Amino acid sequence: MIGYLLRRMLGAIPLLLGILTIIFFIIHLAPGDPTARFFSPQVSPEVIEQMRHNLGLDQPLHIQYLKWMKSFLTGDFGYSLGQGRPISEIMPEVLWNTLQLTLVSLVIIFVVGMLIGIVQAVRQYSVADNVLTVLALFFYSMPTFWFALMLSLIFALKASQWGWPVVLPSSGMATVGTEWLGRGAILRDRLLHLILPATALGIGTAAGVARYMRGAMLEVIHQDFIRTARAKGLSERTVIFKHALRNAMIPIITLLGLYLPFLLSGAVLVETIFAWPGMGSTVVNAIFQRDYPLVMATSFVIAVIVVLGNLLSDVLYAVVDPRIRAE
Repeated sequence: MIGYLLRRMLGAIPLLLGILTIIFFIIHLAPGDPTARFFSPQVSPEVIEQMRHNLGLDQPLHIQYLKWMKSFLTGDFGYSLGQGRPISEIMPEVLWNTLQLTLVSLVIIFVVGMLIGIVQAVRQYSVADNVLTVLALFFYSMPTFWFALMLSLIFALKASQWGWPVVLPSSGMATVGTEWLGRGAILRDRLLHLILPATALGIGTAAGVARYMRGAMLEVIHQDFIRTARAKGLSERTVIFKHALRNAMIPIITLLGLYLPFLLSGAVLVETIFAWPGMGSTVVNAIFQRDYPLVMATSFVIAVIVVLGNLLSDVLYAVVDPRIRAE
């Protein structure tokens, strides 16, 4: 197992370097540069050219690439051209904010998805199974950005207009003035701000997990050891959740790492819509500002998370299935 992990980690190094190289050249080949936002009749071309020289943008592209790669490999991510502060100060903040959103989304994905799948499998071909199948396909096929906008419209704007007892916040991650309250109030406020973006990010994927869970449970509950457990007089709840669920989890647990790329790509839209100050909204703003160093750093971190997610998926699969370890 250790040798397998080392091989996967070593194999990820050229992959990450290749991703960084592609992103570097794509960003630099796009029209404009960070000095474009300073173009104005009041700013002379000499000043703009001096700014380009100070930032090293007047050098050949391959020289810029070598210098950037050298500083990047030594852990120096540089300064954000848009925010004017070290990227090493920006990344921990936005990474933690995105992790909060994605972790809550993962809970929604697997808890809701697995419960729906179990109900569908236990009540196969019933009215509940058919209704849940239609709803799962509906949410699975729904665009994330549209669903996020509808959640914001209904549970924030319309809920306020219709006088609902609970109006969920639709932007930011904290209410102004909450920082002066106790920890309990801060935690409650943070959870309220997480409900809409986490639901928008996770509910569609939860529908996909429900379909996987239904298929896995149907395959397990018709096997001989399940009939034997029922013949022993065990309760249906014990049979389903202790015996059947444990064996049906093998294909489901591998989805944990595989869904991380989808969550991170969806977080770009969701964080922008809900003004969540995470990596998604940060990289969008950095692209618009041609903030090359920040785009590189965020892309690198996202690539690392995706690689680690796939590695985690392989490890969990090897843990739950001894045949993988034998191979």
